Amino acid sequence: MKSELKMPIKMSIHMVKWLIISALIGSIMGALSAFFLKSLEIVTTIRLEHSWLLFLLPVSGAIFAFLYQRYGGNAIRGNNLVIDQANGEQENIPLRLIPLTLFGTLTTHLFGGSVGREGTAVQMGGTVANAVGRVFHLEKLEREIVIISGISAGFSSVFGTPLAGTLFGLEVLMIGRIRSEAIFPSFFAAFFANLVTESFGVTHTHYDMGQIPAWTVALFVKVFAAGICFGFAGWLFSRSIVWIKKFYAAHLQNVVLRNFIGGIVVVIAVFILQTQRYLGLSLPLLKDAFNGDSYWFDSIGKLFFTVLSLGAGYQGGEVTPLFEIGATLGSSLAVVFHLSVPFLAGLGFIGVFSGATNTPIACFIMGIELFGSEAAVFFFMICLVSYMCSGNTGIYAAQRVGTEKGVLFLPLWTRWKEHQQK
Repeated sequence: MKSELKMPIKMSIHMVKWLIISALIGSIMGALSAFFLKSLEIVTTIRLEHSWLLFLLPVSGAIFAFLYQRYGGNAIRGNNLVIDQANGEQENIPLRLIPLTLFGTLTTHLFGGSVGREGTAVQMGGTVANAVGRVFHLEKLEREIVIISGISAGFSSVFGTPLAGTLFGLEVLMIGRIRSEAIFPSFFAAFFANLVTESFGVTHTHYDMGQIPAWTVALFVKVFAAGICFGFAGWLFSRSIVWIKKFYAAHLQNVVLRNFIGGIVVVIAVFILQTQRYLGLSLPLLKDAFNGDSYWFDSIGKLFFTVLSLGAGYQGGEVTPLFEIGATLGSSLAVVFHLSVPFLAGLGFIGVFSGATNTPIACFIMGIELFGSEAAVFFFMICLVSYMCSGNTGIYAAQRVGTEKGVLFLPLWTRWKEHQQK
């Protein structure tokens, strides 16, 4: 009887402990995200009013490359450092990562780099969680859980999606595995972080997918084909960044010079193409996509400028550009497939994100949080197809492969090849 009573008491203590830790992480991360998002609005407005600031992009990139090289230490690994620690590595995540990634990202946006915001939030969340874990003297497994919670808090607060944030932290670490042991603290960290961010008056824009069509055989085929396109776009995005980084690393050993030259390349591209449409967050691209006002080449343009910026080493995230690439691609495909523009733009919004991050469950939940549950089956289908078509690598180099995609197909393929050789 005594042993039966011990379990509820033990679990109650466990929940109280993690509620306190989650609330602490969520509160700090929510305040940081609120400051970040409001600052982002200010620097974006300044950049749009003073287009000449673009000329300072190479200089700003060189300065922050120097700061990371001189003072950053292992902080230079950014998202990958955080993901590695959540996967059990034992490096410290230095607190200086917060000001470096925060002001590095704001500076990149101020001077026109085409980057997002999720990377900054995830890095800050992981750093805050690591610091909180040190205060509570957590053990190895608990440290992993607390960092996962920080990732969830960062993602949730910057996009206003606590459920997707929860699943993102659990799913992003390893392809084919979900860290369900962290679900309790991850949810509450994400919940509190979003609550605190919104308490500062931060609002998140939502888009309307319009009327959701009824299933038909033709619609199934079109949506499936669109999912393949979104998966390929996610693969192209992640691989292109890797290719650009390798190219710069091979030809420019000095990271300060690398960022400076990379910034010059972005400036030259703007002048050759005569447009600043794809610089910064480029949020008008989303509005145009859902309204049917985007150009067929918008997805290519955003991908091109984002790859140039991130590949050169500029600070920022990948997810908002992925939203825009997906939504504009979906808007263009809607014309080809004779489907509703906002409907396919919404599917593209989450589809390319799913393929590039290998987090189909989180992307599915995000679709419901942002667009409603009426299109839930479409969201799930598009996320799965895109995920399966994007390969076993994504935008995070530290993401591990628990189970390779297509593992059920591989034995059949192997046996067929052996049969052919005979």
